[in-house]
Amino acid sequence: MIVYDLGCENKHRFEGWFASSEDFERQFKEQLLSCPLCGNGRIVRLPHAPYVNTGAKETPGTAPETPEHYANFGAEVLSKLIDHVIATTEDVGPAFPEEARKIHYGETAERQIRGTASRREIGALREEGIEVAALPIPAHRLGKTH
Repeated sequence: MIVYDLGCENKHRFEGWFASSEDFERQFKEQLLSCPLCGNGRIVRLPHAPYVNTGAKETPGTAPETPEHYANFGAEVLSKLIDHVIATTEDVGPAFPEEARKIHYGETAERQIRGTASRREIGALREEGIEVAALPIPAHRLGKTH
Protein backbone atom coordinates (compact mmCIF):
# COMPACT_ATOMS: atom_id res chain seq x y z
CA MET A 1 0.00 0.00 0.00
CA ILE A 2 1.31 3.46 -0.90
CA VAL A 3 -0.12 6.81 0.20
CA TYR A 4 0.30 9.99 -1.85
CA ASP A 5 -0.58 13.57 -0.99
CA LEU A 6 -2.84 14.83 -3.78
CA GLY A 7 -4.53 18.10 -4.62
CA CYS A 8 -7.04 19.53 -7.08
CA GLU A 9 -7.05 22.80 -8.97
CA ASN A 10 -9.33 24.25 -6.23
CA LYS A 11 -6.41 23.85 -3.80
CA HIS A 12 -8.04 21.02 -1.80
CA ARG A 13 -5.45 18.64 -0.33
CA PHE A 14 -6.20 14.98 0.37
CA GLU A 15 -4.55 11.57 0.58
CA GLY A 16 -4.81 8.86 -2.04
CA TRP A 17 -4.19 5.24 -1.11
CA PHE A 18 -3.00 2.93 -3.89
CA ALA A 19 -1.93 -0.68 -4.19
CA SER A 20 1.33 0.44 -5.82
CA SER A 21 2.92 3.38 -7.61
CA GLU A 22 1.93 1.69 -10.88
CA ASP A 23 -1.70 1.59 -9.70
CA PHE A 24 -1.54 5.36 -9.04
CA GLU A 25 0.00 6.00 -12.46
CA ARG A 26 -2.69 3.92 -14.19
CA GLN A 27 -5.55 5.69 -12.39
CA PHE A 28 -3.94 9.08 -13.02
CA LYS A 29 -3.45 8.42 -16.76
CA GLU A 30 -7.01 7.09 -17.12
CA GLN A 31 -8.33 10.18 -15.26
CA LEU A 32 -10.06 8.04 -12.63
CA LEU A 33 -9.06 10.31 -9.75
CA SER A 34 -11.21 13.14 -8.39
CA CYS A 35 -11.20 15.40 -5.35
CA PRO A 36 -13.33 14.01 -2.48
CA LEU A 37 -14.27 17.54 -1.43
CA CYS A 38 -15.39 19.14 -4.69
CA GLY A 39 -15.31 16.35 -7.30
CA ASN A 40 -12.73 18.15 -9.45
CA GLY A 41 -10.91 15.73 -11.75
CA ARG A 42 -7.78 17.82 -12.32
CA ILE A 43 -5.55 16.12 -9.76
CA VAL A 44 -1.84 16.62 -9.09
CA ARG A 45 0.54 14.78 -6.83
CA LEU A 46 1.89 17.09 -4.12
CA PRO A 47 5.25 16.99 -2.38
CA HIS A 48 5.17 15.43 1.05
CA ALA A 49 7.50 15.01 3.97
CA PRO A 50 8.29 11.49 5.16
CA TYR A 51 7.10 10.54 8.62
CA VAL A 52 9.84 10.72 11.19
CA ASN A 53 9.19 9.36 14.67
CA THR A 54 10.82 11.84 17.03
CA GLY A 55 9.51 10.19 20.15
CA ALA A 56 7.79 13.45 21.17
CA LYS A 57 4.30 13.18 22.55
CA GLU A 58 1.45 15.20 21.15
CA THR A 59 0.91 18.46 23.04
CA PRO A 60 -2.60 18.75 24.53
CA GLY A 61 -4.87 20.89 22.39
CA THR A 62 -2.82 20.39 19.23
CA ALA A 63 -4.57 17.35 17.80
CA PRO A 64 -4.36 17.37 14.00
CA GLU A 65 -7.47 18.22 12.02
CA THR A 66 -9.20 15.01 10.95
CA PRO A 67 -10.02 15.13 7.22
CA GLU A 68 -12.93 13.21 5.79
CA HIS A 69 -11.73 10.15 3.89
CA TYR A 70 -13.47 7.58 1.77
CA ALA A 71 -11.05 4.69 2.14
CA ASN A 72 -12.22 1.13 1.55
CA PHE A 73 -15.31 2.19 -0.38
CA GLY A 74 -15.63 0.11 -3.50
CA ALA A 75 -16.23 2.10 -6.67
CA GLU A 76 -19.66 0.48 -7.08
CA VAL A 77 -20.82 1.41 -3.55
CA LEU A 78 -19.59 4.98 -3.94
CA SER A 79 -21.23 5.26 -7.37
CA LYS A 80 -24.58 4.08 -5.93
CA LEU A 81 -24.31 6.59 -3.10
CA ILE A 82 -23.62 9.41 -5.55
CA ASP A 83 -26.54 8.28 -7.77
CA HIS A 84 -28.84 8.34 -4.73
CA VAL A 85 -27.67 11.80 -3.63
CA ILE A 86 -28.13 13.23 -7.12
CA ALA A 87 -31.57 11.63 -7.52
CA THR A 88 -32.92 12.75 -4.14
CA THR A 89 -31.51 16.25 -3.70
CA GLU A 90 -31.81 19.65 -5.33
CA ASP A 91 -28.58 21.17 -6.66
CA VAL A 92 -28.33 24.75 -5.36
CA GLY A 93 -24.70 25.17 -6.49
CA PRO A 94 -22.69 27.89 -4.76
CA ALA A 95 -25.81 29.10 -2.91
CA PHE A 96 -25.52 26.01 -0.68
CA PRO A 97 -24.45 27.76 2.57
CA GLU A 98 -27.19 30.39 2.25
CA GLU A 99 -29.88 27.82 1.37
CA ALA A 100 -28.79 25.49 4.19
CA ARG A 101 -29.17 28.35 6.68
CA LYS A 102 -32.60 29.32 5.31
CA ILE A 103 -33.80 25.73 5.73
CA HIS A 104 -32.23 25.36 9.19
CA TYR A 105 -33.80 28.59 10.50
CA GLY A 106 -37.21 27.87 8.92
CA GLU A 107 -37.05 30.74 6.43
CA THR A 108 -37.81 28.40 3.53
CA ALA A 109 -39.43 25.00 3.07
CA GLU A 110 -37.38 22.02 4.26
CA ARG A 111 -35.87 20.00 1.43
CA GLN A 112 -32.76 17.95 0.69
CA ILE A 113 -30.11 20.04 -1.06
CA ARG A 114 -26.58 19.69 -2.38
CA GLY A 115 -24.12 22.26 -3.68
CA THR A 116 -20.66 23.66 -3.19
CA ALA A 117 -19.06 25.34 -0.19
CA SER A 118 -15.56 26.14 0.99
CA ARG A 119 -14.05 24.46 4.04
CA ARG A 120 -14.55 27.72 5.94
CA GLU A 121 -18.24 27.84 4.98
CA ILE A 122 -18.70 24.19 5.98
CA GLY A 123 -17.05 24.88 9.33
CA ALA A 124 -19.32 27.88 9.94
CA LEU A 125 -22.42 25.83 9.09
CA ARG A 126 -21.36 23.08 11.50
CA GLU A 127 -20.71 25.65 14.25
CA GLU A 128 -24.32 26.82 13.79
CA GLY A 129 -25.52 23.24 14.27
CA ILE A 130 -26.30 22.67 10.59
CA GLU A 131 -25.43 19.13 9.52
CA VAL A 132 -23.43 18.97 6.28
CA ALA A 133 -21.31 16.28 4.65
CA ALA A 134 -18.75 16.53 1.87
CA LEU A 135 -19.14 13.87 -0.81
CA PRO A 136 -16.74 13.00 -3.64
CA ILE A 137 -19.00 13.66 -6.62
CA PRO A 138 -16.82 13.37 -9.76
CA ALA A 139 -16.65 16.40 -12.06
CA HIS A 140 -18.44 14.60 -14.90
CA ARG A 141 -21.45 14.05 -12.59
CA LEU A 142 -21.75 17.61 -11.25
CA GLY A 143 -24.06 18.83 -14.03
CA LYS A 144 -26.57 15.99 -13.61
CA THR A 145 -29.97 17.14 -12.32
CA HIS A 146 -32.16 14.01 -12.42
